[in-house]
Amino acid sequence: MTENPRVLLKTNFGDLEVELFEELAPITVANFLRYVDEGFYDNVLFHRLVKNFVIQGGGYDLDFNHKDGFAPIVNESTNGLSNVPYTLSMARTSAPNSATSQFFINLVDNSAHLDAKVTESGEVQSWGYAVFGRLTSGFKELEAIAGKKVREMDIPVENLFIESAKRIN
Repeated sequence: MTENPRVLLKTNFGDLEVELFEELAPITVANFLRYVDEGFYDNVLFHRLVKNFVIQGGGYDLDFNHKDGFAPIVNESTNGLSNVPYTLSMARTSAPNSATSQFFINLVDNSAHLDAKVTESGEVQSWGYAVFGRLTSGFKELEAIAGKKVREMDIPVENLFIESAKRIN
């Protein structure tokens, strides 16, 4: 059995290590690793912090300019993974297959609101947000930023950003 890919997100508030679930979310993990390998996430803001919900990043540089990502990917929210605390999920618009570079870390159990709703026959009633990884270290650092002050539109008052993102295995 091969080891799941792991990525170190060096941030200005400490290091976050994440494990990616390649077997259950192959398209999403490949997409995320492409951004990591191309240096896309270097000096990128966590631009949205909603207390007791999520911290989101991956789409804006340090001057709050939007970064254009690659083409959108297929939504893998029916992979059986759930939006529970410390999991990573792809952000998207209201269109199910619109995720590109932005991702979020669940601060609490958001499964009731963010998981896909699927019938027993496998029909998708409501697309969710695709979980593709989980935090394995940096819990203290993440909790510290979860309490940071925000201004309008849930934007952190203080710049919180990824300095670099690198594979570690």
